[in-house]
Amino acid sequence: MRPRITVPALVLLMLTGHPAKATQSQPSGLCGVTLSNAADHSFGTPLLSTWLWPDGTIVFKPGGPGFVTGGGALGMKFPWMRGVRGTVKITGRRLDGAAGPIRLEANDNYGEIGFQPSYVIFPKPGCWEVSAQVGERADSRITFVTKVVQIGEGPARRLN
Repeated sequence: MRPRITVPALVLLMLTGHPAKATQSQPSGLCGVTLSNAADHSFGTPLLSTWLWPDGTIVFKPGGPGFVTGGGALGMKFPWMRGVRGTVKITGRRLDGAAGPIRLEANDNYGEIGFQPSYVIFPKPGCWEVSAQVGERADSRITFVTKVVQIGEGPARRLN
């Protein structure tokens, strides 16, 4: 059984301003993904939120969204909504095996508060725990688990 963050739990998190961290179990061979608000796929708090993929799985497939880097890493767009001033920073780790560090490429031309588009770049497929934070504010940290799947060669390669 996969843990779910229900709409009432998400509303409670948003109202209390507590950092969003999904409680996840990591059974052998499974990825305990974080599920978003079913209505709009949002996840987070008033200080920082993002959009999560349906069923907690990001699929990289031929003709699909995202890109493959020259080194074989997988990049996908992630929108962030910042309720406080600062730049989004992320850390992440693969839960089901070894991998290099996760990366964030963010467009800083959107100001210091509100919407900030980005690419999250996963070194390889697998089960990933991602933590994001606005600036140095520890109370703006959110953490979620997502499964990254690559089908075949994945989407188009990125030119740069």
